[in-house]
Amino acid sequence: MANPFTLKARIRSIRYALDGLIVLIQTQPNARLHLLATIIAISVGIGLKLSISEWLWIVLAITLVWMAELLNTAIEFLCDVVSPDIHKDIKKTKDLAAAAVLIVATGSIVIGLLIFIPKLVAF
Repeated sequence: MANPFTLKARIRSIRYALDGLIVLIQTQPNARLHLLATIIAISVGIGLKLSISEWLWIVLAITLVWMAELLNTAIEFLCDVVSPDIHKDIKKTKDLAAAAVLIVATGSIVIGLLIFIPKLVAF
C-alpha cells in the first residue's frame, strides 16, 4: 500500500476535493447561487472595509453554506445509487439534508444582514 503521507498523495487528495467542487458547481443550480452570493458578499465586504471580526463571521457563514451544500449533494448522489426508485425513507433523507442547507443559508443571510445593513445605512 502506498504511503498516504507523501506529497504526491496529498496533492492527489486535494485534486479529488477540487473535482468534487467542480461536480457541485456543474450539477447543482443552488451551488451556482451560492457562488454568486459568495462573490457578492466578498465584494461588498471589501468595498465596505469590514473589520477582522466582521470578516470572521462572513467567512464562517460562507464556509458553512458551502459545506452544507456539498454534504447535501453527496447524500443525494448516494441515495440515488442506493435506491434509484422512489422510496419514502430516501425522500426523508434527502429532505433532511436539504433542510440542513436551508437552515445554514438562512442563518448566513441573517449574519450578512446584521453586518451589512448598518454599514450600508452609514455609507
